[in-house]
Amino acid sequence: MSKFWSKLIRGLDPYVPGEQPKDRKYIKLNTNENPYPPSPAVLEAIREYTGKDLRLYPDPNGDILKTTVAGYFRVKKKNVFVGNGSDEVLAFAFITFFKQQKPILYPDITYSFYPVYSKFFEIKANPIPLTGDFRINLADYPVDNGGIIFPNPNAPTGRFLPVEQIESLLKQNTLSVVIVDEAYVDFGGKSCISLIENYPNLLVIQTLSKARSLAGMRIGYAIGSPELIDGLERAKNCFNSYTLDRLALVAATAAINDRVYFETTCRAIIATREWLIAELEKLDFEVVPSTANFIFIRHRNRKAEELFSALRQRGVLVRYFKLPRIDNHLRVTIGTDDEMQEFIRQLQAILSGN
Repeated sequence: MSKFWSKLIRGLDPYVPGEQPKDRKYIKLNTNENPYPPSPAVLEAIREYTGKDLRLYPDPNGDILKTTVAGYFRVKKKNVFVGNGSDEVLAFAFITFFKQQKPILYPDITYSFYPVYSKFFEIKANPIPLTGDFRINLADYPVDNGGIIFPNPNAPTGRFLPVEQIESLLKQNTLSVVIVDEAYVDFGGKSCISLIENYPNLLVIQTLSKARSLAGMRIGYAIGSPELIDGLERAKNCFNSYTLDRLALVAATAAINDRVYFETTCRAIIATREWLIAELEKLDFEVVPSTANFIFIRHRNRKAEELFSALRQRGVLVRYFKLPRIDNHLRVTIGTDDEMQEFIRQLQAILSGN
């Protein structure tokens, strides 16, 4: 710990991303990356754009991407904000809407960046416990608060909340911003973007990292009322006007426009997920219902930490969280059919003692 660090930085527990080891080749099922490459249209757009214009700053407003997102979701351009991955969009949202006297609310088991941002921006937080079967109970949230945020589907559990339940919350919680983080919504869920017209305090955040295979480009966006979007723009332009580079803007535009490729790969991941769940249940695993590109599992007789270590030794990476209530669960990203078949083979060998 450096003597030059501020008191704030000394007191933080940073977000810990999934490991990216380089000592050998692994089957990576630990970071919820898409197993399929980006759309060929994305790669072609990048190739065509690479040239002398890279010496120039990108469009600070990201108009080409905003227009594309607005058209895709049938909203207006003034309803769209774009940023350097949904994590950056979330950071801007925290500082824009949640820096209040009252505490914000989020699930006690959820995306671990939420408590990190709360501490980083010195925002009071009141985590709301999930139910015993890892459900978000929105009936617990209409209390006095400085804002509400949750992923849908939730992470790391994968459980999904119907849009009707979110609308019920919005009808009761009208005095603070409600953020729905839809990073994984495309793998079987339904977006609540349709609600923004009637609920000016709703902000929906999505990413191109998961369903559109662009984790390496860092592209995210938010959709909400013009009032909320203006606040995000104000925060962004006090921090970094050029959040998305030129290649990211053209890549994202091409990815969103290729609806067929997007739908095809999402269907493939959903089919693999359902096959995997059936195979794991045969091996005596309990699987939390998921509409994400990952599943949350627990073996009835073997400890999760032991399985995590044994899989890693065999070249398969999954995610283990040594945290209360979930320290006997593993989060497993859905890979290709071949990767998941190998995952099952390795589990079978471990469980049989081979």
